[in-house]
Amino acid sequence: MQINSLIVTATLAAFASAAYAQTQDPAATPGIDKRQQVQQKRIDKGVASGQLIGKEATRLERHQRHIQKMESAAKADGTVTKNERERIHHAQDRGSRHIRHEKHDRQRAN
Repeated sequence: MQINSLIVTATLAAFASAAYAQTQDPAATPGIDKRQQVQQKRIDKGVASGQLIGKEATRLERHQRHIQKMESAAKADGTVTKNERERIHHAQDRGSRHIRHEKHDRQRAN
């Protein structure tokens, strides 16, 4: 009896993991997308509060578009590799630092 129950359990586990693997899209980038939204909101809030002047906001948004192009290029073949994800995350880290720097550099919009 125990062997039959073990076989049933192993079979169910195999089907569950196969079903889970099929639902995972190798080109999905929900974390990257969410972070892009957060960073865009930070830029928008900086403009609204006057912490970012026009030139700064333009430069930051250009960098956000660059990251979006990197993501689109990575998705083009249907799979976003670990290397591509790391490059995008690194670019997002750099963008986040730039946003913080520009928002706190004491330049104010009139």
